[in-house]
Amino acid sequence: MIKTILSISGRPGLYKLVNQGRNMLIVESMQTGKRTPAYAHDKVVSLSDISIYTNDGDYPLGNVFEAIKNKFDGKPIDSKSISDTNAAKKLFAEILPEYDEDRVHTSDIKKVFSWYNQLIAAGVTEFKEDEIAQDEAAEEAEKADEQNAE
Repeated sequence: MIKTILSISGRPGLYKLVNQGRNMLIVESMQTGKRTPAYAHDKVVSLSDISIYTNDGDYPLGNVFEAIKNKFDGKPIDSKSISDTNAAKKLFAEILPEYDEDRVHTSDIKKVFSWYNQLIAAGVTEFKEDEIAQDEAAEEAEKADEQNAE
């Protein structure tokens, strides 16, 4: 689900991909519902392409959101509880104990919590791709490769 949710550098909030135009994307603000273009020169990143540094490698953002959702029972995080730097780091360490404290900054942690709250407010509650759908797609691709080889 978060494949179509975008972050655009220099613009506040999150955006949902609506359509693609020539040299641009049509995006809709998840907060206001207003549609605007995002041009080729804008830095646009899908949330599914973002991961958090851990001591063992990278951890997908969708999995982090899923862990936050489990900890808070699908409810938003109280912004007062994360306004303090140390409180935000402590809470993030409870959610993802193996995160790399040297490479994940407090601003990154607060942004993850903010994005989570925005997604919950917009009614987005599925953060990880359906693993069954991924397996089926991989099987179909494998069958197509076998047919092409024949």
